[in-house]
Amino acid sequence: MNLPERFIDRMTRELGPTEAERLCAALQTEPSTSIRLNPEKLSTPKWPSKRVPWCEWGYMLDERPAFTLDPAFHAGAYYVQEASSQFAGYIMMQALGGLAECRGRRILDVCAAPGGKSTHYASLVGSEGLVVANEINRSRAAVLADNARKWGLANMVITCNDSSRLTALEGWFDAVAVDAPCSGEGMFRKSEEAVEQWSDQNVAMCAERQWEILENAFQALR
Repeated sequence: MNLPERFIDRMTRELGPTEAERLCAALQTEPSTSIRLNPEKLSTPKWPSKRVPWCEWGYMLDERPAFTLDPAFHAGAYYVQEASSQFAGYIMMQALGGLAECRGRRILDVCAAPGGKSTHYASLVGSEGLVVANEINRSRAAVLADNARKWGLANMVITCNDSSRLTALEGWFDAVAVDAPCSGEGMFRKSEEAVEQWSDQNVAMCAERQWEILENAFQALR
């Protein structure tokens, strides 16, 4: 896989040659397969694995199984999620003061599809808490809703609103998570299309959109 030359040049300027080379090498390696267990449905994985250090329900698998053939996958007993994405749950837990302090909290997850982080937050806050998972794209919101149903917790509400409408919920949430639309460099090792679509113009457009979403979502934070 050939990374965009403009991307390499930009990273070299911003990070320096050594760090840029390390980053580009990492973006061309095969991602490991990891899952996050649903603590309400499964306590240990069925495949050889090792723990994800920053997620008590996370496991990195030795090999990638055929998930679509596994009934437990369709039943929401676990979620296939990169270990790096599971770090968002760790950050949320630390921000709220630890796992015990997460219970009963209200979390807003903006740009929430396909639902990996939302279901993680739902497990953190427990039945006494609430996760409002918002996704403006209707087709992606449908995927989010399906994953929420499979996860099986009744503490999730799915919405499909523009971020500007979140300002009506001023000061209502204990925490707000925003996985804003980005230029997709993290997808380079998964998708050739992500490499082909990368451009400086797209980076600038995404940055502008991110600021707008962050400004709106911040209003909902207590």
